[in-house]
Amino acid sequence: MDYLPVLVMMSAGIAVGGAVLVITSLLGPKLPNRMKNSPVECGVPPVDSGKHKRVSVQFYLVAILFLLFDVETVFFYPWAVVFKKFMSTGNFVLLEMLSFVAVLIVGYVYIVRKGALNWE
Repeated sequence: MDYLPVLVMMSAGIAVGGAVLVITSLLGPKLPNRMKNSPVECGVPPVDSGKHKRVSVQFYLVAILFLLFDVETVFFYPWAVVFKKFMSTGNFVLLEMLSFVAVLIVGYVYIVRKGALNWE
């Protein structure tokens, strides 16, 4: 019974979302025309036949590296929250974060030297 307020809020959110979808589909304007029903890419008519073009592996490599470093920086927030509390016990927490940052810097230097971020 502790989760009853959460269940009520979830069901209210689902009910409101469902009601909005039903009401807009029933009351919304339905004026189809050739231009509205044509396929578009980001608001611009397509420039080719729609066949898939090859995408460079470099694009995916940069995206994965961004996610990797972005996720690793998420660990800075919990560390900053408890930093003052654990500093009274010694400098171990600070040294641990410095070693973590050192590993990140070594990884960053490695990918820059390998040319993983060069877009050519």
